[in-house]
Amino acid sequence: MENELISKKDLLELTGISYGQLYRWKRKMLIPEDWFIRKSTFTGQETFFPKDRILSRIQKIKNMKNETSLDDLADILSPIPAEAFLSKEDLVNARIVSEQAMKVFTDTLGEPDIFDFEKIMTVYVLDKLLQSGDISIEEGRSLISTLNEHYGEFQGKACDLLIVRKLGVSICILAAAPNQIVPDSGSKVVARLSLNNCIEEMKPKLPATQSHTNGEL
Repeated sequence: MENELISKKDLLELTGISYGQLYRWKRKMLIPEDWFIRKSTFTGQETFFPKDRILSRIQKIKNMKNETSLDDLADILSPIPAEAFLSKEDLVNARIVSEQAMKVFTDTLGEPDIFDFEKIMTVYVLDKLLQSGDISIEEGRSLISTLNEHYGEFQGKACDLLIVRKLGVSICILAAAPNQIVPDSGSKVVARLSLNNCIEEMKPKLPATQSHTNGEL
């Protein structure tokens, strides 16, 4: 479950990493500070982690650390936006997003001359949810508007996007992660995405930083 926790002791045993590695990766900002959750137990204070997120992150670090420096890994895994300025054609031709998602975006907000990182992320998230069939195009428009208006409040922080549906009506919610969200009995969370995970997936797909000014590179 999304809100399931794992203790530090169990985490180290399960992943085979050492205490020193765990805290070195924390110092290098490969593992977010807010994933270290202090809780009272019958033995005193212990550290716990959001289980799915920490296991996925550690596996990713282990897979990449032999070919990528820890500093470069920190940049890839960071929720802080990269510098990216790409055209609609750049994004579609590189298959970072689909033509369908791009059309929904431009029909909703208009077509910008250049897509910065935040706009790229919005279309990327939209594309993931449309491709999975979790949301309708109308729900996609709500997603675009919500990210456009409110993502700046969470930029650089762990954040989840939720689509909640009740009686055929949907709302889009941004929530600090890894908080537990409990809708009422008549509502259903039809999609929940970690925006940090989306950023991690998206960054390596972006071409080398490009800056477009009056049509010149």
